[in-house]
Amino acid sequence: MTNEEQGQKLGQIIAKAWADQVFKQRLLADATTVLKEEGLSVPEGMTVKAVENTDKIFHMVIPTCPQGQLTEEQLDAVSAGGLAFILNDLWPKIADHLFG
Repeated sequence: MTNEEQGQKLGQIIAKAWADQVFKQRLLADATTVLKEEGLSVPEGMTVKAVENTDKIFHMVIPTCPQGQLTEEQLDAVSAGGLAFILNDLWPKIADHLFG
């Protein structure tokens, strides 16, 4: 699955959590299992933790620092994959809420 496909699938999972409270509670309680059930691969030994922002709490995730030089492929993945599209779309609303 490409980074773009993973990002789209993750967006679908988030939308499902917004629409289905039971699903959201399962995702918050055991994200690793739920992601696997939804067709996303999670590397063996990795645990995924889902958290939910509220009107009073915004979670900022600091990714691990890459070691050495990034390849062109890695740079492309960072600039175009995962949650970047969600953050780009939501950041103006988040910033407006946080900073008024």
